[in-house]
Amino acid sequence: MQKPAATVTPNTWEFLRDPMIKPTGFREYDARWRFPEEINLPGMTALGLGLGTQMRRRGIEPVIAVGNDYRDYSLSIKLAVIQGLMRAGIQVKDIGPALSPMAYFAQFHLDVPAVAMITASHNPNGWTGVKMGFDRPLTHGPDEMGELRDIVLNGDWEEAAGGSYEFVDGVKEAYLDDLVGDFKMSRPLKVVCATGNGTASAFAPELFRRMGVEVVESHNELDYTFPNYNPNPEAMEMLHDMSASVKASGADMALGFDGDGDRCGVVDDEGEEIFADKVGVIMARDLSKLYPNSTFVADVKSTGLFASDPELQKNGVTADYWKTGHSHMKRRVKEIGALAGFEKSGHYFLAEPVGRGYDCGMRVAVEICKLMDRNPEMSMSDLRKALPKTWSTPTMSPYCADTEKYDVLERLVQKLVAKADAGDTFAGRAIKEVVTVNGARVILDNGSWGLVRASSNTPNLVVVCESSESEAEMRAIFADIDAVIRTEELVGDYDQTI
Repeated sequence: MQKPAATVTPNTWEFLRDPMIKPTGFREYDARWRFPEEINLPGMTALGLGLGTQMRRRGIEPVIAVGNDYRDYSLSIKLAVIQGLMRAGIQVKDIGPALSPMAYFAQFHLDVPAVAMITASHNPNGWTGVKMGFDRPLTHGPDEMGELRDIVLNGDWEEAAGGSYEFVDGVKEAYLDDLVGDFKMSRPLKVVCATGNGTASAFAPELFRRMGVEVVESHNELDYTFPNYNPNPEAMEMLHDMSASVKASGADMALGFDGDGDRCGVVDDEGEEIFADKVGVIMARDLSKLYPNSTFVADVKSTGLFASDPELQKNGVTADYWKTGHSHMKRRVKEIGALAGFEKSGHYFLAEPVGRGYDCGMRVAVEICKLMDRNPEMSMSDLRKALPKTWSTPTMSPYCADTEKYDVLERLVQKLVAKADAGDTFAGRAIKEVVTVNGARVILDNGSWGLVRASSNTPNLVVVCESSESEAEMRAIFADIDAVIRTEELVGDYDQTI
């Protein structure tokens, strides 16, 4: 097989024969392309051949679990990837249609070292991609993705004998058994189950019913045309629909799942969306009662309550703020032995003894139901209102070219650290510290903060601010951080602002 080309003209002899891969599809934590505009089926075979070569060079046992999400083109893409893996001498265990966390579970259930999940995640139809990993429960991070990209784009793969194929049935049933065990609700609970016609439709309603939860179905029929909306519980369209379903049915809450089931969104009994980082604090409060003195990892975009909440402090919690991104977070949870990691995007990483350390929206749904069972006198809105009030901006993204953003960010970090070192104030308050693990998170003496970092996926910076005091202080923090950002002429307009 020849080295991939960056472009091949569709409807040509070459398009059906030669691998075509747009280099930008290799991201920090996974691979994503528009299909077939940016990658063709021979390109997917080249990707599989490269992944198999990477396994062998790293000394990984040549066995891999492979699954695909519920889109009409995912099966053909999976078979193309499998062909490449087998040509690299890899024994493939095909688990069939799956959620991403079901594929991660298969690594444990089948005791195999590697996983490749064919999914566009929550991206709309027309996108495809692969989430992969060698060291369970971890997935590829920037180093592994860079290595894979170089092998594939340079045609630096090696074919080997010994490849094989086996279809493994029963993993879905084992996954659901693992999630629920013998747990049954002891209080009545009525939940809107929102799956947006995506892959989670084949899992979530059954999961809830096994626990004795009354299900209000919301677009739970599998339909890969997504006739209602793209399943993504960060999107307002899905959240508004979840809220309307709660109000119409009198449900106790709505739980919504994204296209590949690794995230869970929450709307409470009053129809209020609870941002994922605040749901994380609610869960951390509950888990830290069961497991005192636990460590929780939160990504740098998340609320400061993980560090400042009096209830968490009372339970001896240590908060660790870390880099945004599911691979970074998974790795950090494992490395420091945290009980859980919470990301503002809704990826949660529940480690032993609660979960297995990978991001699983179904596991989150189970643990939220258990949390409600342990607090029978509380509604979800009660739990939301029990948190200390904070004022947060949405995620705001000023334009900055991919080729410039990391250099620009490095200068901004230096300027913000210099302000702290000089004893300057921010929003009229003293700067307590500047956390620089992923951009700069400027933390004030009252726990309020402002963040600037580079987007992993788009030509943007990312800005988020939160005040523990007032909306006015939140706006003042944004004004001060934006004033520093505006010293860089390569930064353009925001996509949205306050």
